[in-house]
Amino acid sequence: MKKELIPSLILTVICIVFFSGVYPLLMWGIAQMAPNHGEGFVVKDSKGKYYYENIGQKFTDDKYFWSRPSGVDYNAAGSGGSNKAPDNPDYLADVQKRIDTFMTHNPGIKKAEIPSDMVTASGSGLDPHISVEAANIQVARIAKQRGFDNNKVAALVKAHIEAPMYGMGPERINVLKLNIDLDNIK
Repeated sequence: MKKELIPSLILTVICIVFFSGVYPLLMWGIAQMAPNHGEGFVVKDSKGKYYYENIGQKFTDDKYFWSRPSGVDYNAAGSGGSNKAPDNPDYLADVQKRIDTFMTHNPGIKKAEIPSDMVTASGSGLDPHISVEAANIQVARIAKQRGFDNNKVAALVKAHIEAPMYGMGPERINVLKLNIDLDNIK
């Protein structure tokens, strides 16, 4: 018995030290190399409310740019996608419902013109960005709702285009920051 007990106790102590000390410190050290040192990016709206700009927010009012749909209803505690296959009937029904809703709120837009990121959720369900095309296709609706000139809203979109992260991928727009600045237009 002593022959099995001592090695198992030693392994237990090693695992405790590693997984409750070494590993967390290693992850913390790696996070220090990330933008903002792993603390996230906080923005404040005109009402003084704070948001994390790197976590998707739910915008469904017609006077705002809509976010990318979320498979977890924008709950940061439960990040994840729908895990449904692209040919799953439930998934296809969800996408069709999003297409129908988008077309209802954006009259004059054809189904083929809707960017895929406006009707499909991201893998995390918390993507804070939309494509430039997804923002531009919403300009007319927002300008009409707010009584602005289309060019004014289009210029705001253009001002919020972010370069691809680390030079890879498409240009993108942070919906939260765009909508906060939209509220500040006079």
